[in-house]
Amino acid sequence: MEMEMTSLVWEEIERSESYLVCSMYEEAASSATSVLKRIRDNPSNLSVHDDGNLELYDMMESAGMVLVQSLKELQRTSRIVDELRALFVSVEAIPVQVLLTGVCFQISEGSTLGVREFLEEFLCKWRNVDEIYFVLVGAEGTLDFKEGCDSHFAMGIGKYMEVVELYAVTLLAKVSNDVELAISWVEKAALPEEKRQGLLRKLHSLCSSNVTNMSQDSSSHLLEGKNAADSSQLPKPTLLEGSSKALKKSYQLNGKSNSKQAILKLTSRANGCLWFFRNISFKFGNVQLVISGGRIFLGFLIFLIYYVLHRKRASLQRIVWRQVLATKKAMVDLWQLAFSYQVNPLAAVQSLPAATSGSR
Repeated sequence: MEMEMTSLVWEEIERSESYLVCSMYEEAASSATSVLKRIRDNPSNLSVHDDGNLELYDMMESAGMVLVQSLKELQRTSRIVDELRALFVSVEAIPVQVLLTGVCFQISEGSTLGVREFLEEFLCKWRNVDEIYFVLVGAEGTLDFKEGCDSHFAMGIGKYMEVVELYAVTLLAKVSNDVELAISWVEKAALPEEKRQGLLRKLHSLCSSNVTNMSQDSSSHLLEGKNAADSSQLPKPTLLEGSSKALKKSYQLNGKSNSKQAILKLTSRANGCLWFFRNISFKFGNVQLVISGGRIFLGFLIFLIYYVLHRKRASLQRIVWRQVLATKKAMVDLWQLAFSYQVNPLAAVQSLPAATSGSR
């Protein structure tokens, strides 16, 4: 009966994973929740082997991972911590990978309500043994711990330090922006000395970068205030006309004169660029002759072309004549080639002389 119950739980876990892969997140969350409730309420009904605790731990980890991923896809990340609290007997009973994933999801969505207390409660439930692994407070220190195999009562130092870094560096230092509190907590926590120093270096670098950013911001604010004070101390312009109306009028006149000067400057530049289109006038007594500069330029261009053609006429004639001769020769060769091949019309009906003589 217990074996059958265990196989049914694994089948339900596989079904929930299939729902998750098929993007059926509501069904996946419901199926994973059902599995976790069954394990929580009746753990003794499950058949276990020699590594029974590890198998039960794997069941909860698999179902818990399906649950947190489904809640994220269903836009319910703010409820992940509450759901984990409700579905497990205690905080320390939550598989560490499920806890890390769920808390990371909730922090990434900007929802940190209850996360700090949740992590503090989890961390205080474990104690370090020989700087090799952590055991649950109250459990015997002689547990047979296998590296890479976390269980209800023992946890590898790497996994525990991941939770510590999530709490101290990510939550306290970065999200809450309280680096001093994070440094104080790490200094007092029961951690391996090498791991503690690594975390302290990381936190001190964060603290120094925050101080640098704050000093840059304060200096920029002081510079802006100084510029504003200098501008306020500048002498204010006096109204010589005696009224703002006169000042406005003079400003309009100045604006008009400036615009006129700009237009004149542009027209002078345009005229300089189009000098050959100007009209040229000739006066002979009482008769005045006006000739466009464009016509003069066109006439000069025609004369230049005529002069070049006249000087190079012999060369152009030779070139044209060569092209004509070459074309004529190519046509003659093509004609001769087309009609030089002779065809015998009787070849199709003629018998083979060699074959007939041989038969005789």
